[in-house]
Amino acid sequence: MYTVVGTVASRAMRVVWMLEELEQPYKLIPALPRTPEINAHHPDGKIPALLFEDRTLLDSVAITQFLADRHGALTYPAGTLERAEQDSLTQFCVDEVEGALWTAAKNSFVHPEEHRTPAIKETCRYEFGLAIQRLERRLGDRPFVMGATMTVPDILFGHCAGWARVAKFEIPDGPVRAYLRRLVDRPAFQRADAHRTAAT
Repeated sequence: MYTVVGTVASRAMRVVWMLEELEQPYKLIPALPRTPEINAHHPDGKIPALLFEDRTLLDSVAITQFLADRHGALTYPAGTLERAEQDSLTQFCVDEVEGALWTAAKNSFVHPEEHRTPAIKETCRYEFGLAIQRLERRLGDRPFVMGATMTVPDILFGHCAGWARVAKFEIPDGPVRAYLRRLVDRPAFQRADAHRTAAT
């Protein structure tokens, strides 16, 4: 069984959602950053961590791709052109979509107050808007970013949609918003998100 250390109100949601999509059993240990529960597994106290066999895996993107590869689902095989395109979309999400959200978060509450630059958040909103336009072009009229098959980057984009909603970053009506709605309406997402309610 897999053990996820983290809270679904964080990037740990990606890991839990992936496990639900894969229908794999897991245990969730709720933990906030730099608390004893995660410090025991992550040298920097960051969440999430995945405990499996005698190893600890770190970084939500690496963990979700590992799970997809291990179970042969929600991914194309390594070394294929499709996998190269899939990895390109993963990198696009991390760099441009998540990047804007994370920079805004760091300058809102993550960094100590004396190291924040609140004005940068407007630049982040601008960059996020550009990223959504680029995502619309890459998505086209496909149900998922890789076409008919859901893959790892869809998990990442879907998680970022929730993050954007909390951060009040606008996603205008249109193909991207409809795509993101399809993702969060999935039963696996709803099961993963139920941990949020259980924790309150």
